[in-house]
Amino acid sequence: MKILIVADHESRKIWDFYEAGMLNKYDLILSAGDLHPNYMSFLATMCRTEVLYIHGNHDDCYRETPPEGCICIDGHVVNYRGLRIFGLGGSMRYKDGVNMYTPKEMKHRIGKARRELYQNGGFDILLAHAPAAGLNDSSDLPHRGFSEFLELIDKYHPRYFIHGHNHKEYSSGFKREDNYHGTIVINAWETYELDFPDEWLVKSNRRAEHRFRSLQKKQLKSRSDY
Repeated sequence: MKILIVADHESRKIWDFYEAGMLNKYDLILSAGDLHPNYMSFLATMCRTEVLYIHGNHDDCYRETPPEGCICIDGHVVNYRGLRIFGLGGSMRYKDGVNMYTPKEMKHRIGKARRELYQNGGFDILLAHAPAAGLNDSSDLPHRGFSEFLELIDKYHPRYFIHGHNHKEYSSGFKREDNYHGTIVINAWETYELDFPDEWLVKSNRRAEHRFRSLQKKQLKSRSDY
């Protein structure tokens, strides 16, 4: 499965200099947050697959202008064609904001997903906006990572932990990839291409597909009601 991951900075190559068919090679697009909703809608229009996203700390505008054609998986575990993804958006709370959380609040969000974690038997990708504590994060509160993510990784041992938030220009020590106890850590700033081996995919089933489509339909209905 070939996946395009986007975060934090709109790619000029994709948005300003788009060439017909350039997104056709991807089987899935994931967003780790902090992207303009029009950019997200553009991706959904131009690709031949689903665009799944979580919120960044600067995505409060999504409440009034959600990305059209995209599916929010924030706070959910979804099975997309055998790929299990747990979405946890937002950053450390450093001021008032919809998509900011204290460690206690993030722990509560994870607890609310216990049933979905059980139903899916864990997850293959942890898709977050903020980094984990001590993994590509910074010492200042706005860019500090969550230790709760480390606890999740230690418990479920996902193949990948994907995040954004800490931009490439923030530090000369920017790390695109890292490794934490066998889990590959990726900072998806702007764009990152991931080839997820088909042999790692779990067997999908009707129940998992139904839950995914139900989530999609629920979001489409709430937008039309709004």
